[in-house]
Amino acid sequence: MPQPSPTRQTTPEPGADPGADQGAAEVGRRVRALREERGISLSALARLAGVGKATLSGLENGTRNPTLETLYAVTAQLGVPLTAVLSGPAATPTVRGAAVSATLLEVFDDADATYELYRMRVTPGPGQLSPAHQPGVTEHVTVFAGVLRAGPVDAPLTAAAGGHLRWTSDVPHLYAAVGDEEVAASLLLRYPRR
Repeated sequence: MPQPSPTRQTTPEPGADPGADQGAAEVGRRVRALREERGISLSALARLAGVGKATLSGLENGTRNPTLETLYAVTAQLGVPLTAVLSGPAATPTVRGAAVSATLLEVFDDADATYELYRMRVTPGPGQLSPAHQPGVTEHVTVFAGVLRAGPVDAPLTAAAGGHLRWTSDVPHLYAAVGDEEVAASLLLRYPRR
């Protein structure tokens, strides 16, 4: 008599939200579909994105909850906005990284670009490094509370509550709370149409 197969467990990536595994399978399906549409092998995408092949395989199979850093690295190499792999704003998906928690509020499309609007929180500590996005992507951050240092790794900008930062994010960039106060902000990403 055949034995029942064991229940598959979802393994969160370090820094991922352990409670967010319910959407991991859908994110994985979307990543796989985009990769296959482009004719890119799993190994090639893992190498291009700078993530482990096992991490990418687990993401595609829905057995790993990816961090924000991993999702940005993968979507940048696929040439799509982050929302191409997330569910719509009605589900208010939240993605987390080493220091950043971002909740999708809205996606806007026009003839020239796709815009993603997030509510963002940055916890005090060492901060978070984000990989480069595809060419021409810009980020706009409005700070509501705390002091934020963000922008290109080589030339970060700083803003306090009421301040606004803007940079081209097709280079590695960072987010860090300055001091002991958590940062509350909005993040608007603009992805130009290719």
